Amino acid sequence: MDLEKTASHFDLTDRVIIVTGGSRGMGLEMCRAFANAGAKLVIASRKLESCEVAAEQINRDTGQECLPVACHVGDWDACDALAEAAYRHFGQVDVLVNNAGMSPLYASLSDISRELFDKVIGVNLAGPFRLSAVIGERMAAGEGGSIINVSSTAALAPSPIEVPYAAAKAGINNLTQSLARALAPRVRVNCILPGAFLTDISKAWGEDVIASFSEVIPLGRAGDPQEIVGAALYLASDASRYTTGSILKVDGGFAF
Repeated sequence: MDLEKTASHFDLTDRVIIVTGGSRGMGLEMCRAFANAGAKLVIASRKLESCEVAAEQINRDTGQECLPVACHVGDWDACDALAEAAYRHFGQVDVLVNNAGMSPLYASLSDISRELFDKVIGVNLAGPFRLSAVIGERMAAGEGGSIINVSSTAALAPSPIEVPYAAAKAGINNLTQSLARALAPRVRVNCILPGAFLTDISKAWGEDVIASFSEVIPLGRAGDPQEIVGAALYLASDASRYTTGSILKVDGGFAF
């Protein structure tokens, strides 16, 4: 078996990848994997300091250039500024990963304010649309590229404690397929649909919730953040050059 030839399908040398929500959790793991595959990174999240720390760590570990950019993706002006910063610094964007998201708690449905509802939709759906539009059109007019949206099993199996979030993520699934047609043939648009992952956010779940995964997830556990890497590398690289409009579940078999 020619392992070098197989690995070359996942080579990202000199490609420029934007990852929103890239300073922690699954976003950070994707950034590390992309850099190890040869990519240059634009690491974006709300807090610039967190982006700078992640960029410094990845640069030190891999030698790859990383540009930290503060961006609240619910703000379309900030989305536009992120795109401009990436093109100004690197001159190109080859892959966009719409990973940033939020799912705030609420006491009851009637306690969800219009402001909170709009914020959840803004971060999880409207922001990814805006970034995909402004960057995707530039990709389509240039050398092409890949857009990777990050959804959630909540889009397929929503719970009563994440109603606005689940609606937004269902929208991301639809947006993925719409944009795959709108930006074809030069831009591929796909979606990773993760289940429960043990990121820093999971620390608030409680041991009883984590223990329950053994009963409801066919593989018997929540995912490790590094286990998102295979799907991300596949969709970012030439290994998926004939894949677009796809929604790839990475959830241990939870949602059907």
